[in-house]
Amino acid sequence: MKKIICLTIIFLLFTIQLTFSFESNPDPNDIGKGGAEDHSFLEAKNSNFKKGKDALKQALKLKKKKKEKKADKRLEKALNYFILAYKNSPENFEVLNNLGFTYYLLEDFMMSEIYYNEALLLDPKNPMLNKRLGYLYLKTKKVKLAKERLDVLSLCKCDEFSDLKSSIASFK
Repeated sequence: MKKIICLTIIFLLFTIQLTFSFESNPDPNDIGKGGAEDHSFLEAKNSNFKKGKDALKQALKLKKKKKEKKADKRLEKALNYFILAYKNSPENFEVLNNLGFTYYLLEDFMMSEIYYNEALLLDPKNPMLNKRLGYLYLKTKKVKLAKERLDVLSLCKCDEFSDLKSSIASFK
């Protein structure tokens, strides 16, 4: 009876050891990633994220040409695709950032702020995101919050810092 119990315990310990070693390093070519940073699915030709990015690019081109109605239709299309992508991958920084930016362009500043802040939870020091959120705060007359974004950017001494700094300085 003792032999059966000992063999069972050894078997369980061996199985647990294999399970944990597999989880910590499932693929020798994927060392340090564990698959968590693999976002290649977002770039698939038929992915909602890719379709959203394409619609957003078209909208920005139309805005440059001052074709606002067509641009807004493309932005709505992009927004719908990004929302679908968000449902599939709610913790993806790129999806959150693009949702925030698209809502900003549609002048839905409350939703834009929500998604920008969600993205900040994933990458709090991202220069572009902090700059965009700073601009949003200026647009909504929340200068104190814009200055907080500037403080975060002050550590990077990047173009985003100088752009936001000059925008805050000229804001009245």
